Amino acid sequence: MSDLEKGGKARFQIDTSEERSSEKAIVIVPVLGKQVADKSRLNGRSEKSRLEEAEGLARAIELEIVHSGTVQLSKVKPGTLFGSGKVDEFKGLIAALDAGLVVVDHPLTPVQQRNLEKAWNAKVLDRTGLILEIFGARAQTKEGRLQVELAHLNYQKGRLVRSWTHLERQRGGGGGSGGFLGGPGETQIESDRRQLQDRVNKLERELEKVRKTRSLHRSQRKKIPHPVIALVGYTNAGKSTLFNKLTGAKVMAKDMLFATLDPTLRQLHLPQGTQVILSDTVGFVSDLPTHLVAAFRATLEEVIEAELILHVRDIADPDTAAQAEDVYSILSQLGVAKDGHDRVVEVWNKIDLLDPDALDAIRNTRMEENAFLVSAQTGEGSDPLLELVEARIAGSDNVLEIDLPVESMRHLNWIYQNTHIIERSDQIDGSLKLKLRASPAVRDALQGKLAVGGQMAVNSET
Repeated sequence: MSDLEKGGKARFQIDTSEERSSEKAIVIVPVLGKQVADKSRLNGRSEKSRLEEAEGLARAIELEIVHSGTVQLSKVKPGTLFGSGKVDEFKGLIAALDAGLVVVDHPLTPVQQRNLEKAWNAKVLDRTGLILEIFGARAQTKEGRLQVELAHLNYQKGRLVRSWTHLERQRGGGGGSGGFLGGPGETQIESDRRQLQDRVNKLERELEKVRKTRSLHRSQRKKIPHPVIALVGYTNAGKSTLFNKLTGAKVMAKDMLFATLDPTLRQLHLPQGTQVILSDTVGFVSDLPTHLVAAFRATLEEVIEAELILHVRDIADPDTAAQAEDVYSILSQLGVAKDGHDRVVEVWNKIDLLDPDALDAIRNTRMEENAFLVSAQTGEGSDPLLELVEARIAGSDNVLEIDLPVESMRHLNWIYQNTHIIERSDQIDGSLKLKLRASPAVRDALQGKLAVGGQMAVNSET
């Protein structure tokens, strides 16, 4: 029975159970010299920082790192990524350290991964595969597991030949005077591909049901209505710790990459009594695979629909600016445009880790960036942050009364999707009287839709 028939499991599963010791691993971070002018930097990050992050990703699934380092590459070898000299060098190192796994912090083609595994006689994971393994280990809910499996199957599509070793035993018939043999595994590969695609289609249907369920839940919340505030940020920036501090929840918060995977929602009471829903989401990371973002879109829709987005940054990290760019890049993929981030508030966390001089410098920068300085560990700065959130929510939750004539009824669906309906009164003539809450941007759009003869059919309640 093939792996797909067993439910589309990963190509291999790393055993991190307590019954056996963690698997020995070597972590390699390739540095492509031609892509960076300053060889000490890589995509806005230092080599040291990239190496530390790669090690952190490996430790997130409890691998025992027996060796790690960066490798300068003058050019990429199509077949192995590394030159033959480096391949041989690592082969000896892997054998000497008895390592069973090599993590290459760089995307690998199926051919490169297969060739390196053959040359090193060890399992090889690229950055995408490692992130998928972490997500697979972290997913607790049915939805999370479905999303991880879908992302993994999409990743596996180009790796079928290497993933099922039994395919090499399949041969075509030997008919004809030429005694010609067909290529290995042609029929079986096609069968496995069909099984894989069938599984992908099934998962997509199940996740579509999840998306509709989440949409229904959001619609129900809008009727209450409580605005949703979403926490986003680079992984390990301290979102879950801040979430716990503000709400009193007990979400797992550890000094570990991707400690939180499944989303969590909690009610939060602001200082003046306003009630909101705070959402904690999965942390982002650089080079997050596009198909992984797509698979988790149902979860991340909580961010898209949020009234306000708190971008939590580890301000004590030297690469905080580069991490912020990665977060905004993923937000753009989700449809939250970077230009005019009216809904995004910068929250600079971990100020307790800064020395006094660095903190003074950050305070000056904070004034320019209009950011809020907090420590999720000590609670410092949380009160001004909550006051700001309440001011933004109270300011954006303008109560409007609308007379919706019959000829404007085509806008009703849009109104329900983009505002919080408080009261609805159906009139005898078929028109509606609506009392609702709407943000300034939605209010402006609504005024444009309901303008009649130059007169706006929207009145603000005082």
